[in-house]
Parts: sequence; C-alpha cells; structure tokens
Amino acid sequence: MIHRWPSPGKLNLFLYITGRRADGYHLLQTLFQFLDYGDQLTIEPVNTGVVRLLTPLPGVAAEDNLIVRAAELLRRHPLAAKNKFSRPGADIWLEKRLPMGGGLGGGSSNAATVLVALNNLWQCGLDNMELARLGLSLGADVPVFVRGRAAFAEGIGEILTPASPPEKWYLVAMPPVSVSTPVIFADPALKRDSPARSLETLLREPFQNVCEPIARKHFYEVEQHLSWLLEYAPSRLTGTGACVFAEFDTETDARQVLEQAPAWMHGFVTRGVNVSPLHDTLAGAN
Repeated sequence: MIHRWPSPGKLNLFLYITGRRADGYHLLQTLFQFLDYGDQLTIEPVNTGVVRLLTPLPGVAAEDNLIVRAAELLRRHPLAAKNKFSRPGADIWLEKRLPMGGGLGGGSSNAATVLVALNNLWQCGLDNMELARLGLSLGADVPVFVRGRAAFAEGIGEILTPASPPEKWYLVAMPPVSVSTPVIFADPALKRDSPARSLETLLREPFQNVCEPIARKHFYEVEQHLSWLLEYAPSRLTGTGACVFAEFDTETDARQVLEQAPAWMHGFVTRGVNVSPLHDTLAGAN
C-alpha cells in the first residue's frame, strides 16, 4: 500500500551563537517552529530488502541522499529485523517544494519523515527518543523534526526543550541562491559571543539572527529580498539562509504583501505551527 507523508519546513525564529567548542562546532541558541508547508514523500513499503528513491535529486548520488541514508539506517537497526517484513524495503517518491540550501530544513525534514514513517510502516517499534538519536547521526536538525514539537535548541542544536511560540503567519521569500553554511561560519565577522540566556528572556526581546549580516554581505540576493520585505513587516533570515521571512498576524496581511512583490521575488504564505504536520499524519495513521 502507498502512503503519503508530509515533510514540513521550519523557521529559526531567532538564532544566536554563544561560543565555539574545541572541535570547531558552534554553540547556539535557536527557536524552531514548523511550517504547514513543505515537501511530500510517498512511500510504499516492500518486502525486497532494498530502498529505492525513484525521484533522485539532480547532482545528488542516491547513497548521499538523506532520504536513502535515513531509510538504510533504520533498516539496519536490530529492531527492524523484528517487524512484519522479513526483508524490509521501500520505494520512495519525493515531491520537492522546499529549496535546497534555503535554511528551511528540507533535507533534515526529509530524513526525519522517512525515519518516522518507516518506523510506523515497518512496525519497528522504536520510540521518538531512539529515532531522534538515529536522526542526530544524519544531521543536527533531524531530531527536532523527529520529535515534532516546536523547540528551543541549545548546544550544537541537540539539546531540545519544547516551546510554544505564537503561531504567526509568514511570507517566506526564496532568493535564487544556495547559501553554503561553511561560508557563513567561516566568516571572521560572525558574532560568536552572544550571552547565553533563558528562553523566557529571549522571548521578551526582539528576535535576531546573528548569521543574517554575514549572509547579506556575501549574497546580494539575500540582501535584496530582505531589504524589500523590511519595508512591510519584521523580517529575518532563517538558519544560515538563503530564505528570508516576514512576520504577520493574519493570513490576509501576508497575502496582500505577496501580491505586491516584484517579479524577481518568489515565495509563499504559510502559518507557523508548534506541532509538526508529520505528527498529525502519524496520529491519523495509528
């Protein structure tokens, strides 16, 4: 049987870097919220022992794709051998809507959706904690998508505390550029000494993203899109970019601004949600 699963995007409502570990990893404080917009994965569990991604991404080898890597990681887990399939496998189709290198978490969300969906379809029986542990080996943002709750993240992104920020409406603009995270983190001008603060304190202050000035400096398209959005509403970079978002109280307000957007700007209107659409689908599947 074929099943469809959402792979939602996310926003970093704020992002601060509080230090750097000896191994070079940056310590951060960030607030994740999901979007009711994202990619879509269609999954057919099969008893072949083979995982196939039937919609490969241009320039990305199958073995490097987070979708395939996540499925193989779960397939090799000891508990996977105890499910209803003697040779668990899957055929997977990806409908891509989130831009690569956009800071919306597309690849991490894809990996999390595969872990959550196949754990259900193969009847592996892993809990969210174990799935999140597997996901962390694929990327720092995967666990938050696996857990499915808006979260305040600390450390290198692995320390997650559930959060309930206001569920605002957003106009998300997608500059036609892929921002490389190493470019942002390698810039000596990046602010790495933000004071560590409690979530309660951070929620009372204007939200900022310390990566934003670096992205605006290196990528003209990011600067162009942010400058336009800031004329209409509070706007910020998400993650390390390239996507930027403007915040509104109503869907109508967001759509009115999108309708005025110049021809070079492409984007969408979405609502921020504190429970992932993936977990809404999972609840309906059980």
